[in-house]
Amino acid sequence: FFSKVDEKTKTETQSIVAVPVRFRDTCLGVIELINCIGPEGFDARDLKLLEALSDFAAIALENARHVKKIHELTITDDCTSLYNARHMGFILETEIYRSQRYNYEFSIVFIDLDHFKQVNDTHGHLVGSRLLAEIGNALKEHCRLIDFAFRYGGDEFVVLLPQTSKENALNVARRLHKLVRETTWLVPEELNIRLTPSVGVASYPVDSRTKEGLLHLADEAMYLVKNTKRDSVAAANMGILPNPVASAESAG
Repeated sequence: FFSKVDEKTKTETQSIVAVPVRFRDTCLGVIELINCIGPEGFDARDLKLLEALSDFAAIALENARHVKKIHELTITDDCTSLYNARHMGFILETEIYRSQRYNYEFSIVFIDLDHFKQVNDTHGHLVGSRLLAEIGNALKEHCRLIDFAFRYGGDEFVVLLPQTSKENALNVARRLHKLVRETTWLVPEELNIRLTPSVGVASYPVDSRTKEGLLHLADEAMYLVKNTKRDSVAAANMGILPNPVASAESAG
């Protein structure tokens, strides 16, 4: 019993009965009754009633935990633990509504890993999955708390940037491009894999005011890079942007 409860409640604990809220071998909490009304205090009947209540509480808590877990499984990707494409559609619709209501801008960044098939062909699909998970985690870590990172499918990722103009989104896209390009991946496994990404950007409302339009334009910009030079960033209605990293290497 935590004695400071009396200090906080300005009462004096004279009798107490407590039982654990237990599900199988796991203790989920404790239920306590304090200060029985009447001179005799708590008895065996009170304890039996509290134990029954504890059993119901344990089942309710465990069911709630499973419902939450099931919900998480429906919106997250098994491989990367990022949000999945289904949840991306919901978040994108929500962000459009918020942006319309409060006159915000926001942007999305598509990231496709160049020549990822070669990783699977060379090292196998299990290594490919671990690589996707490591890259997904790195993308998430380099996002703000208000941003969302998704695995769109295959080796494609999407980052949604609330309250972010197109100009600022291009800066983020360049940073993420540099992150993927300059990181050596799966170092603990001594695989030391290097990759380059093709990146596309689209923004609300300057490029499109619809979910479908934004997704199409960001995807189109990304494929413009992928089907030409790769290893670059492109933006809707702007084309492929100069790549400062590649330019510096060429100059060197």
